[in-house]
Amino acid sequence: MASFRKMIVAGTALAVGLGWASQSVLAEPGGELVAITGATIFDATGKDPYRGTVVVRGGRIDAVGADVKAPKGAKIVRADGKALLPGFIDVHTHWSPSGSPAALPQIANAYLSSGVTTVNDFHQQPEAFAPRRAWLADIYAPHVNFVARMSTPGGHGADWADTNTTKWVATAESARREVQALQAYRPDHIKAFADGWRYGQLPEETSMNVETLAAIADEAHKHGQRVLTHTVTVERGKLAAQAGVDVIAHSIQDAVLDADAIARIKKAGTFYAPTLAIYQLKPDEIGPGRKDDAATRQRIRKYGFAEENVRNLFAAGVPIAVGTDAGIGGAKHGFSTLQEMELLVAAGLTPKAALLASTSNSALALGLSGDRGTIEKGKRADLVLIDGKPWETIGDVHKIDRVFVDGKLVHGGGTKPPAGNLATALPATPAAELIDDFERTDGRSALDTLRLADMDGGVERSSVVTNRVTHTGGGSAFAFAVQMSLKDKPEGGVIVPLSRGSVRPVDARKFAGVRLDMRGAGRYLIVVNTLAGEWTAVVEAKEGWSELRVPFTALVPTRPGRGDVPSWRGDDLVQVGVVVEREGGASAWGEIDNLRFY
Repeated sequence: MASFRKMIVAGTALAVGLGWASQSVLAEPGGELVAITGATIFDATGKDPYRGTVVVRGGRIDAVGADVKAPKGAKIVRADGKALLPGFIDVHTHWSPSGSPAALPQIANAYLSSGVTTVNDFHQQPEAFAPRRAWLADIYAPHVNFVARMSTPGGHGADWADTNTTKWVATAESARREVQALQAYRPDHIKAFADGWRYGQLPEETSMNVETLAAIADEAHKHGQRVLTHTVTVERGKLAAQAGVDVIAHSIQDAVLDADAIARIKKAGTFYAPTLAIYQLKPDEIGPGRKDDAATRQRIRKYGFAEENVRNLFAAGVPIAVGTDAGIGGAKHGFSTLQEMELLVAAGLTPKAALLASTSNSALALGLSGDRGTIEKGKRADLVLIDGKPWETIGDVHKIDRVFVDGKLVHGGGTKPPAGNLATALPATPAAELIDDFERTDGRSALDTLRLADMDGGVERSSVVTNRVTHTGGGSAFAFAVQMSLKDKPEGGVIVPLSRGSVRPVDARKFAGVRLDMRGAGRYLIVVNTLAGEWTAVVEAKEGWSELRVPFTALVPTRPGRGDVPSWRGDDLVQVGVVVEREGGASAWGEIDNLRFY
């Protein structure tokens, strides 16, 4: 089955809290008055650490200084012998099901326990932004910026997702139109997959031209959004600077940056977040007994370029930010943010510089410096208490004692988080009988969800074209045509989410299965996606309309390489669709109507 379908299911249907509160659980009317006393304060403004007091009122820093006294009635947090720092910021994470941890509340917990109070999430389809924001309001979590994704046809990021998940653009005009279209979802920032180099180990994918990237940056800036790029080569680094992007969100690894490239990046004011945590060498790739195959030698060479480039950029005055790519590969949420600071020091930065990268610099990179990133009066009270002196020994960042978000204690000190922080799945709502009658003209289902195109993954993908057509029996039907790519087991079709963004599962146990009206030619797959994975059943369609019924008992789980085969539950459904598989290069078509449970 398609990689796209698997990632969408697991990426959008995990835990999302226990309700839909309009106000964050971290927000309290009037706010608590707190005084943190006796700490050694690293305020990230450039000052040397000093012993002092921080007063928090209404979730913001009311006073800070060596001579500040705790006001009458304040709750006292005695921090003698501890370090107080601004909350850490990670500008590059993926809240994905393949990461560690995987469930959304546990991801939030992992960041809070590591002192990370602001993150960018690069992983979600825009349809999921609103329900995820609602979830975040119900649990203790870092501030999460949702970042909309843009790539080129055949580019990185477009090789597994449809255009409702990652926008595909190749010209300045299409770039501007798509950035404008994304505004309905209120993205916090934009990520552009601008570089198609696959680290010298896979065939190169398409890359974004400077005109397209510059248009993305210009249009996003009009809406107050920063642009971060997937950029991993020297020439694309120069292009990112020329286009006016805000953050290069990966390490440049194909070569050492020359003086001209460094000068361009510095002049553009572009920040550099090298995500060393995702690239660091594995235990069997370092030391005298390391592996000595060609792939290992190449990884060692590339990581050497990554370290030298961040060291040279830092020496030249290019501001360094902290990002990790956590949730991808082996980079763990929370832990990797702290490890990134250690890796920056190993690459040549001072401990103080690494701390500034993870606080004030990252806030500057995201346009948030007026709100957080330093310990100053009026700023958000996102704070971390640490047992140690990380400005001297960077490894001390792991000695987290307590963490505050908006002035509220969210980790350590006997914290009691909401029940949602312990959840692993959102309680299901009863499934509606009708899934889609395809009568709406705006591309949305009868459930008010945005349909998704399904296709095989890779640079060369099957092409799926869909349209509403007149049903011979009256009303409208949904037609899809697929031109299969030239590969083994190509496919294409349509997936209908059962909730907005596929976030909230539905309970269909009162139904016996899925039914639909269909016409076509040959074999098709009925797909039902659940929290546990994908289930399918084969059906036959003829050129005339007929009713097809697929009992849930006929569905077969599809979990290649994913461990134990799950049991059917029926209360965790997130998507239903129709997919066709044919030989490479073939074409296929189908028309469906009245998709529902029975």
